[in-house]
Amino acid sequence: MHFILASRSPARRATLESAGVHPTVIVSEVDEEAVLDALPGGRAFSGGPTTPADEVMALARAKQEAVTEILCEEDSPFQEAPSDALVVVGCDSMLELDGRMLGKPHIPDVARARIREMRGRTAVLWTGHSMARVSPARPGATRTVAGTDTASASTLVHFGDISDREIDAYVATGEPLGVAGSFTVDGLGGPFITGVTGDYHSVVGISLPLVRTMAAGLGVFWPDLWGAAG
Repeated sequence: MHFILASRSPARRATLESAGVHPTVIVSEVDEEAVLDALPGGRAFSGGPTTPADEVMALARAKQEAVTEILCEEDSPFQEAPSDALVVVGCDSMLELDGRMLGKPHIPDVARARIREMRGRTAVLWTGHSMARVSPARPGATRTVAGTDTASASTLVHFGDISDREIDAYVATGEPLGVAGSFTVDGLGGPFITGVTGDYHSVVGISLPLVRTMAAGLGVFWPDLWGAAG
């Protein structure tokens, strides 16, 4: 069994590795804004039926499907080796605060403003997960998808009373610019988080209990993934 992570997040990879799963990373080139814009009824809290879970699951599914398609192409190197079945997982996270879904800020001023707004408060971190089990390679045949599942996890994140000076210093490190909600719980942002209600791993970016449950639903015995690599 070989595990493919459809995400460039080092935190997700490290979380899996700490649990004994050593994935191969294949990054999808999904246009996230286009995926969200295509959701029925528009984005969450825009007056339509879309929910926060819908958004993160749509993004996770798009990433998983893009990588799964690559693995199933006739000229994919995975058609020859490895010959075992593949498990592909895509993930995406967003922070819900005051009815808004916050992704990566990218810009220092945006990160700074968001963290000031979050300090001393509680927000919901949503993480979407999409998994596909891809059949073993067979001589003269391309791989096929044997099953898929998509789910989301939500966790409450409690932020401390962070001073303006601390926020400026944190933003200056560059760390919050490329992460959902403008913070990390497993990095430099950890000391500013006073608590987590729910699955800590989901806040890092991938819920290990949820992924194990999804894998079981697709007929994958979790211990078979220990040491698994692409």
